[in-house]
Amino acid sequence: MQKMAPTCLRPLLRYRSFAILFFTPLLLLPLPVTVPTREAKCAYIIIIMAVYWCTEVIPLAVTSLMPVVFFPLLGVQSSKSVCLQYLNDTNMLFVGGLIVAISVEQWNLHKRIALRVLLILGVKPALLMLGFMIVTAFLSMWISNTATTAMMVPIVQAVLEQMDNTEYDVTMMEQATGQTNTVIELQEKNVSDPTSVQVISNGQVPDDPRSSEEKKMKKRICKGMTLCVCYAASIGGTATLTGTGPNMVLKGQMNQLYPNNNDIVNFASWFGFAFPNMILMLVLAWLWLQCSFMGLNFKKSWGCGTERTAKEKAAYNVLKAEMKKLGPISYAEFNVLIMFVLLVLLWFSRHPGFVKGWASRLFPDGEKYITDSVPAVFIALLLFILPATKPKFVGWNSSMSDPEQTEEDIKKPFLPAPLLDWNVVQRKMPWSIVLLLGGGFALADASANSGLSAWLGHQMTPLGSIPPWAIATVLSLIIAVFTECTSNVATATLFLPVFSSMAESVKIHPLYVMLPGTLSASFAFMLPVATPPNAIVFSYGHIRVLDMVRSGIVMNIIGVFCVTLAINTWGRPLFELDTFPTWANSTTNQ
Repeated sequence: MQKMAPTCLRPLLRYRSFAILFFTPLLLLPLPVTVPTREAKCAYIIIIMAVYWCTEVIPLAVTSLMPVVFFPLLGVQSSKSVCLQYLNDTNMLFVGGLIVAISVEQWNLHKRIALRVLLILGVKPALLMLGFMIVTAFLSMWISNTATTAMMVPIVQAVLEQMDNTEYDVTMMEQATGQTNTVIELQEKNVSDPTSVQVISNGQVPDDPRSSEEKKMKKRICKGMTLCVCYAASIGGTATLTGTGPNMVLKGQMNQLYPNNNDIVNFASWFGFAFPNMILMLVLAWLWLQCSFMGLNFKKSWGCGTERTAKEKAAYNVLKAEMKKLGPISYAEFNVLIMFVLLVLLWFSRHPGFVKGWASRLFPDGEKYITDSVPAVFIALLLFILPATKPKFVGWNSSMSDPEQTEEDIKKPFLPAPLLDWNVVQRKMPWSIVLLLGGGFALADASANSGLSAWLGHQMTPLGSIPPWAIATVLSLIIAVFTECTSNVATATLFLPVFSSMAESVKIHPLYVMLPGTLSASFAFMLPVATPPNAIVFSYGHIRVLDMVRSGIVMNIIGVFCVTLAINTWGRPLFELDTFPTWANSTTNQ
């Protein structure tokens, strides 16, 4: 980039990071100096953090720590109040969910689930792509998008390479067979048609005119199969509350800005809204990728009632071989699976909404005291206790026939090594995201307490003349474009408090604009740098930036369409979006 820039701009590009880091606070300094109010001082820090987050001149997590220093110094909030936001209830829910996800990765349970589903769905081109997308989306609901993509892409690569090698072998065999048959036929006809001998006298067969088309088709299929993984990872993460960072930002900021919201956003309510939206997006994305890279030849893609080709058999054999490598399900995998299923059941049944959950039935004032973080941390604790291998019970009066063996058994601890080791968790836990979430919650809390949110709300009162669905659609488009260049968590952190202020000013339900904004923050489909799954897929070299941009533009449109449909249909009765809630009104009047 520096070589392409004019000579006069090269020093600026070289010192870009330093200039942004040093001059941004200086250029914005007149704001708190000329307007010495808490609102202006809070806005000053938020704008600096927004610039640093967008440009990444220092790591995102480091920028997230700025409120701890500058809010107390500027008199915006006390240090105690700020620090409490960095490990609040929402962050503990995120940490608990991540520990369970790490245990799933640690014992390769996610790979077993992926291979099993792919073997069930089949290996026809359309079904194979659908299988990759379903598996990736499902796993991405529970473990990180990055880990899911990193696991799935090598499986896709292995399947595609084996299909390619098999196709090459079959083509070579067909050409050899065809050449032998042609030589025999020409030897029989050499008297009647001597010119035909000259055609293959050198022992070569003319090039197949279809070969170039087949190569192009092969490249398109390869692009489609790899792109479907990163897209499905981003889509799947939106379905659960712990699936991706922006969802947790919404949950935390709702609790910060509206402490009396009656736990309106919990695991069950979020799943009821976002899961159908994920299914719709996944189907439309699959159809779009089919049209873009494989065409609409349903007979060839689906192949209903036809026998498997050599390529399909090869792909199936690769999946079977990978499954065989895993062996039978181990004791540790079974335990992790039980813990995972138990956690999901506890989340869904805690406060389902239509009936009393276990929290209120088993514990007095359970709905008031117990949140989704309780089962998450409880299961996380069990993972550090439950053994990874079957414990061997040795009796007190064991046989003394082999004293050495008995002494060995006595020295062994009663409980074997647990399912999870803290060193593994410490290494795999994305602590930067935990700090990023904490920094966002600190900003939201300071905005509300300093009066900045109320001021922003008053400035947006003219938007009340615009229909709410139009506001939600425009905001979704803005977020979908913005998140291509910025971290999705940082995007949600910056925009959601503004959206809540706007909703209060025009008297619409805050979730009517905050839900579409949260989901749109995950729609980073256009650029390799937009999100780690895109970067992983791009690193394999099958896709150009232009390919991702072309597909990603349509994917963004699909995403905004689906979110607008969801918020205006089943989202309305689920969250009672047609009324302005009293808990939002009381916050405004503080």
